[in-house]
Amino acid sequence: MPGFPRLAESYDLVVVGGGHAGLQAGLKAALLGHTAAIVSRGPKFGRSYYAPRMDNIPGFPEGISGHKLLDLQVAAVQAPAVAAKTGYFTPATASAARRTPTGYEVDFEWLKGAHVARGRALLLATGLVDRMPQIDGKIDAIFPWANAGIVDFCVFCDGHTLPGRSVAVLGHDRFAVETALDLGHFEPASLELLTLGEPLLKEEPPEGRAELAERLARAGIAVTEGAIVGYDGIREKRFGVRFADGSTRTYDKGFSALGWWDTGTRLAESLGAALDPAGNVLTDSDNRVIGRDDRPIPGFYCAGDLATGWNQIPEAWAQAERAVIHAYGSYL
Repeated sequence: MPGFPRLAESYDLVVVGGGHAGLQAGLKAALLGHTAAIVSRGPKFGRSYYAPRMDNIPGFPEGISGHKLLDLQVAAVQAPAVAAKTGYFTPATASAARRTPTGYEVDFEWLKGAHVARGRALLLATGLVDRMPQIDGKIDAIFPWANAGIVDFCVFCDGHTLPGRSVAVLGHDRFAVETALDLGHFEPASLELLTLGEPLLKEEPPEGRAELAERLARAGIAVTEGAIVGYDGIREKRFGVRFADGSTRTYDKGFSALGWWDTGTRLAESLGAALDPAGNVLTDSDNRVIGRDDRPIPGFYCAGDLATGWNQIPEAWAQAERAVIHAYGSYL
């Protein structure tokens, strides 16, 4: 069991975030002969941590859980040859970041103390936080179904599991409607949109609401606006839903389409980062962060779900690779 790392006076690269992108960035820096500090809240905060099976990961033809994949990546940065150059600080919470004449500083809490990680370059990989369906203001009720892979969150990761199955899509806004329409590509037996007690498309202007409602009708996607008060069916590996009016429905799968609770852009914006139309940190093809003046910010990178691009683990790895290789060639 590795001991606690010792914080060095400075590093070549500081990585904030210890999910798939952040861990890959720390590993790549070490492999290129540079030092890195990874400031991570811990694997349990990664979006994939509770995914019971992922089929789109190269090298795992039988699939792999998000938990296991993160464990393997943590083991890679803690291997002796890599750990000699990479400090993995967890559980740690970054609170602020700033530019300095020589690079960047990141304030973080770790082992009940305040610390500062200094580096010539900075990579943010703090990811996104999914918005979970709530019952009585709490999100805990959905966890058993999510952890069992009965309720999914990602079209690209899990859509292939839906053919021939009855599917309930959770959400009420444009994102939920478009997700339900997209899921039709995978030929489920049926699709139903459950709005969790909210009026369908309540934020949309009348013309947009009518157009999306018509598309739902053409696709044969039913809409139920009743409030949900509980779930059932976990033992039978089904997604059972109890409504406030006493009625119940049961589906083979649930699909949460509620968008994101937090896009994690606070640190990036404090350093002058621009956001793309989707609300992610705007990056270029080398994953350099683009500033509000439309120019790359020197030595500042972003990778993973937080950055511009598709939210997929292989994409996060590729972004981390591009960022560190660019830093290697330009700053380190």
